[in-house]
Amino acid sequence: MDLSEAIRPTFVEIDLEALRSNVRHVRRQIGQNVQVFGVVKSDAYGHGAIPVAHAIEPLCEKLAVSLCEEGLELRRSKITSPILILGAYYGGEHRRIVKANLTPLVSDPADLEKFAEAVSALNSPTPLAVHIKVETGMCRLGLSGSELEGALKTLTSRKQLHLEGLCTHLACADEPDFHNTHEQLRAFAAIRARFAAAGFTPPIVHVANSAAALRLPESHFNAIRPGISLYGSVASTAVPSVGLSQVLSLRSRIMKVHEIPQGKGVSYGYRFVAQRPSRIAVLPVGYADGYPRHVTGAHVLVRGQRVPVAGTVCMDMIMIDVTDVPGAVVGDEVCLIGADGNSSITVADLADWAGTISYEITCGLSKRVPRRYINPGSGVAAATEPAHG
Repeated sequence: MDLSEAIRPTFVEIDLEALRSNVRHVRRQIGQNVQVFGVVKSDAYGHGAIPVAHAIEPLCEKLAVSLCEEGLELRRSKITSPILILGAYYGGEHRRIVKANLTPLVSDPADLEKFAEAVSALNSPTPLAVHIKVETGMCRLGLSGSELEGALKTLTSRKQLHLEGLCTHLACADEPDFHNTHEQLRAFAAIRARFAAAGFTPPIVHVANSAAALRLPESHFNAIRPGISLYGSVASTAVPSVGLSQVLSLRSRIMKVHEIPQGKGVSYGYRFVAQRPSRIAVLPVGYADGYPRHVTGAHVLVRGQRVPVAGTVCMDMIMIDVTDVPGAVVGDEVCLIGADGNSSITVADLADWAGTISYEITCGLSKRVPRRYINPGSGVAAATEPAHG
């Protein structure tokens, strides 16, 4: 199925200038002495990793992805910036990572040995820069306990490796209470001291995600890893969002209008029953496109006016109640995320209606919804293209 050209009038619009503005805003919050590692994992949180990476590459010291596959895709797309692999699963592809000049984040001491062997096998003239992730309370990835000593021994003995960075991940940086985050920072300080005692003071130390970057200066060290904030959203209401611009909008058009009597049910299960004679419009977009099926109290914008979603979201269609929008007809544009006139619907709004978080909304937008890029700037071509994941 060729999705490179839209026939159906449903699409995602990505404003690359809003994206760049968000990078600049984050940098103003942290100061010029702290590096920014722009996170473009999960297809840039659903925004399109390749166009996004090209747009922010000049503004970030590094880019960061989760998967090796994502890093290799960026390299094939002519991204030359340093790329940090956050997911830390390398299978047997250590040589491939070295050849692609990707920077591995290591959470398993065995990977240090394998990367050293890969550098030797490839006769690389320079040591491989690696980052070590340590466990401080997330209980996900990260070296802990005896693993730390093993890693330090390998770094001491293996001259093929250069410890460029040390990091951890904060579990509760978006919570109102900083208690758990301060506990993690204390644990991280103790681990840094262990590395220093072994003779290692890596030049890059990074802990802060978007939430910590925007509200916890003591977590900045000399680099941060902003993700969701680059795309104009925040993880919770505890995180300041002033100054961020929403990058993404989701739009479609009315494909059918029904006049229905009072008492008529709409969509699967008749979760919506008309309380008056009503006009119900049908949109060619549904949960297969990433609009959540289980929304409650959701609205969209028609002619700048908020109107409710009427009943259960279908796989390929959504019904909306346009009774209060005089003259709404087939072909009218509908904004499901974004702005129309003086009204707007944010990613956070839709996430609230779906009982989830902004990350899941943007990452879940289907590959069958074309992305259209506006305000590309120099070196980034405007395009309409399908998403890549």
